[in-house]
Amino acid sequence: MTADIFKLIFVAIGIFLVYKLIFGGKKGLTIFEMHFKDGRMTQHKGKIPERFERECRHIAKVEKLTCTVRAEKSGDVRLHISANVSDNVKQRIRNQFPFEYYDKKSIDNSRQAG
Repeated sequence: MTADIFKLIFVAIGIFLVYKLIFGGKKGLTIFEMHFKDGRMTQHKGKIPERFERECRHIAKVEKLTCTVRAEKSGDVRLHISANVSDNVKQRIRNQFPFEYYDKKSIDNSRQAG
């Protein structure tokens, strides 16, 4: 009876570890996040570049988007856009994102440290 309990616990721990290895990918630091519903921003957090926010609001309004746009920093900055957004609209949003702003900041910080 006790052996069965230990086997069950061992299997549960194994399943948990496999789950963590597969789905527990390292996420970077979230710089900002914007949520849109039917073309309107419903919530946001973090420091969003003003021009980028304005352009995203415009694109979301025109396209009536329901999605999430998130920027993460893990080494370099990555922009994540919900999968339900068409590739053309994703590209328009990426074209507005100021990647160079974040690259410049990391270069400036490394120069100050050295």
